[in-house]
Amino acid sequence: MPDAAPTTRPFVVGIIGGGQLARMMYAASIGLGVKVRLLAEGPDVSAAQVVGDVTVGDYTDPETVRTFAAGCDVITFDHEHVPTGLLRDLESAGIQVRPGPAALIHAQDKAIMRERLTATGIPCPANRVVADAEALRAFGDEQGWPVIAKTATGGYDGKGVWKIDSAESAELPFSGLPDGIQILAEEFVPFSRELSALVVRSPSGQAVAYPISESVQRDGICVETVTPAPGLTEEQAVECQRLALTVAAELEVVGLLAVELMQRDDGSVVVNELAMRPHNTGHWTIDGSHTSQFENHLRAVLDLPLGDPTTRAPWTVMTNVLGGAVDDLPSALLHCFARDRRIRVELYGKEVKAGRKVGHVTAYGDDLADVRHRARHSAGYLMGDPDA
Repeated sequence: MPDAAPTTRPFVVGIIGGGQLARMMYAASIGLGVKVRLLAEGPDVSAAQVVGDVTVGDYTDPETVRTFAAGCDVITFDHEHVPTGLLRDLESAGIQVRPGPAALIHAQDKAIMRERLTATGIPCPANRVVADAEALRAFGDEQGWPVIAKTATGGYDGKGVWKIDSAESAELPFSGLPDGIQILAEEFVPFSRELSALVVRSPSGQAVAYPISESVQRDGICVETVTPAPGLTEEQAVECQRLALTVAAELEVVGLLAVELMQRDDGSVVVNELAMRPHNTGHWTIDGSHTSQFENHLRAVLDLPLGDPTTRAPWTVMTNVLGGAVDDLPSALLHCFARDRRIRVELYGKEVKAGRKVGHVTAYGDDLADVRHRARHSAGYLMGDPDA
C-alpha cells in the first residue's frame, strides 16, 4: 500500500540570500525535518545548487519578497542587505521576520550600531560620523593619528575600510563615495588580536553562548579560527560571552549573533562589528561543537529549545579555503582524505576565483599545534600550495 498522506506539514523557513551560509543552513534543516524555501540572486549560486524550492529574484523588490514570504512560516537571512523598510512591511502583514528589522538595522548601519551600543555601555572605539575630509581631519586631530574610516553601510571583508595615517590622506574615503553613504570615523585601536563571540537567542528569551574563538585576519578577510581562543582566561572568556549575550538581549536579536571583538594588550576588548546570521567565524561548530551554529540558528528562529554549544574536543581549528591555483576542488580531496581521514572539508560549490571563499577545512583534537597543522595542510593543498 502507498504511504498515507501526512497529516501535518513541516515548518517552512524562508531564507533570503543564496550564499554558502544558506547552503549550510539548509544542510542543518534536513535532520530537523524543516522545509527550506530560498530566495536566491541567481539559479546557480551556492545554496540554489542544493535547495529544492528556489525562487530567483531581487531581494530589494517589495513584490518579489512579499510573494516569496507568503509561503513561509518565518523569514531569516544569508546576509544583512534586505532593506529594513521592506521587512517592516512584512511584519505589518503578519509575517515573522527573524532577526527583525529593529535588530537588523544595527548590523546594516555601523553608525546606528555604535550609537546604540555606546548608550548601552558596551565598549566601542571612539567614533563620529564625518561629512567630509575637513571633519575627518578634525576627528583625527582630536583622537590622534592614525584613525579608521569606514562606510557606515555596505562594507564587508575589508571593503569600505581605510586606515588614515595623517590629515593629508583625509580625502581618501570620500573619493568616489556614492550618494547617501556616510563615513564613520573611529579611533585606531592597537589591538593584539581579534576574538569572535557567538551567541544564539530565541524569541522566548533562551540564549546560549559558544566558546570564544580567536579570529586570524589577513587583508580584512578571516583566514582561520582557533577555538577556544588560546591564552584567554576563564574570566576573560566569560566576560566576552556576557558582553555578547547583553548585546543580543538589548537589541532583541533572534537567531545567531556574532560579535567581533578587538582585544588590547591589557586583555580588555572593544566591539568591532556585529553580524546577525550564521558567521564565518562559527563554521568550526559544524564539526567541532555538539550543535552547529546553523542548527541553533534554525532552532532559534522557530523558537525551539536551543542545543548544546560546547566543543567536542579541547581544540578546533577552522581554516578557510580561498580561491587559488586549484580549480577542481572535489578531485583535490583525494589527497586531503588519503593523508588525514579525520579532516573535515566543506566546499561551497562556487567558481574558484582568486581570494574568494570557496570552502573551509576543520580539524579538532587534543594538541593545538597538531590540529592547526592538519587544518592548514589540507586548506593549503586545496588552494594550490605545492608544499602542502
